[in-house]
Amino acid sequence: MSRLPTLFISHGSPMLAVTDSPARKFLQALGQSLPRPRAILMASAHWETMGSPAVSLSLNPETIHDFGGFPAELFAIEYPAPGSPEVAGQTAVLLEQAGYTVSRSPDRGLDHGAWVPMRLMYPEADIPVFQLSVLRGATPTDHERLGSALTALRDAGVLIIGSGSMTHNLVEFRGQGIDAQVPSWVSDFDGWMLDMLRQNARGALRDYRRQAPFAERNHPTEEHLLPLFVAMGAAGSDAVADRVHTSYQYGILAMDIYAFA
Repeated sequence: MSRLPTLFISHGSPMLAVTDSPARKFLQALGQSLPRPRAILMASAHWETMGSPAVSLSLNPETIHDFGGFPAELFAIEYPAPGSPEVAGQTAVLLEQAGYTVSRSPDRGLDHGAWVPMRLMYPEADIPVFQLSVLRGATPTDHERLGSALTALRDAGVLIIGSGSMTHNLVEFRGQGIDAQVPSWVSDFDGWMLDMLRQNARGALRDYRRQAPFAERNHPTEEHLLPLFVAMGAAGSDAVADRVHTSYQYGILAMDIYAFA
């Protein structure tokens, strides 16, 4: 089996699951363009743990509707993909070999950062999916290191995906339409990230909080960008970043998707 790329997916709002958009259309085609993985590891912004990582070992992970105030049709969606306790266990061992203390969760389901993009990419729900937590309060460097411990999974047919959002300041949402004009504070940050990723400027990326324009405005908290660093770390230090999709939603959500290979 050929080595799979790693991905960073901007999942934006849960409405991505039901609202037509360029990002939704792209994700619907993305799964078909990739070699079929043996299993999928999702590092989602919506599962944070303190101090040490956790992996989900559920055999049949439930669909977690971890949001409020959205239409009933979202809460009715189920994504019945199986888990992969075997590969999740191997993931835990790799992390332990890298020096981490790892929590194994026997019943963690799939949060919307996982099932929304998976339902679009793999609607048949026939590929095993399991999750890896991100570390609350840890740095981009910490998450790149976390990802680097998992590189061997790529040679075992595992698709590693970091699911977050290139920009994520929902306080700035004021009812604007999905195709609202994009303010410069969003596009300037998005453009800076593109330039640094294309140059593989890892030092600048790790220090994005100080160096990128409007970093704190786009990410008042960091959890939605940290999955990018997991994907980047898992791809290896020399990996080339390819922005395979770009679009915006509601003016404030940059829906960039990157592949690292």
